[in-house]
Amino acid sequence: QVQLVESGGGLVHAGGSLRLSCAASQRAFSSYGMGWFRQAPGKDREFVAHIDLSGAVTSYADSVKGRFTISRENAKNTLFLQMNSLKPEDTAVYYCAARVRIRLAVTTLSGYDYWGQGTQVTVSS
Repeated sequence: QVQLVESGGGLVHAGGSLRLSCAASQRAFSSYGMGWFRQAPGKDREFVAHIDLSGAVTSYADSVKGRFTISRENAKNTLFLQMNSLKPEDTAVYYCAARVRIRLAVTTLSGYDYWGQGTQVTVSS
């Protein structure tokens, strides 16, 4: 079992920044692709970003491209999401996820095997 714990959420004004962290229990963290998803009130969970096991290949939703940066520190089994120029529409619960088995698209919820509990991000206007 891979356990994931998110942290770093909070309340910020529009234009501000936050850095989310996701700590993984699995020592073989560097073997997994990792992703961030978010879910706003009344909406479905949606893809935010993905990073391959190498840390060199990343993908982003169009809505966050140029503002968010996904990264990983494999020696510490930790995933990060740096969020800059935040907008009110970024308000959501953010979840990290581990892609242990390679199947389906990285933008799809079913493409991931383990999920964290989520951390709340609120951006005020």
